[in-house]
Amino acid sequence: MVITRIRPLSVAKVAGLLYGLIGLVIGGCLSLVAVAGGLAAGLGDADSGGLGAVAGMVFGLGAVVVLPVIYGVFGFIGPAISALIYNFAAGLVGGVEIEVQ
Repeated sequence: MVITRIRPLSVAKVAGLLYGLIGLVIGGCLSLVAVAGGLAAGLGDADSGGLGAVAGMVFGLGAVVVLPVIYGVFGFIGPAISALIYNFAAGLVGGVEIEVQ
């Protein structure tokens, strides 16, 4: 079995979804760190009036919203370009051979 052509949009849709999910996980982790850091900053400094806690929550919410979008967009574009380059290279050398049982 030889793969001679890959549909770039097909690859891009799957990769974009996967990268978006990865961005959601990373954004969630950053959100927890930001909120914990903001709360620690807000508790340590009584003069700030809790500004650190608010900043941490805003940054955390931003990470959960923005990172999946950024990861999804770049996860869509990168593999689409890679599939186009693969199709060009496979046209020159014949593609990748896969052995299946």
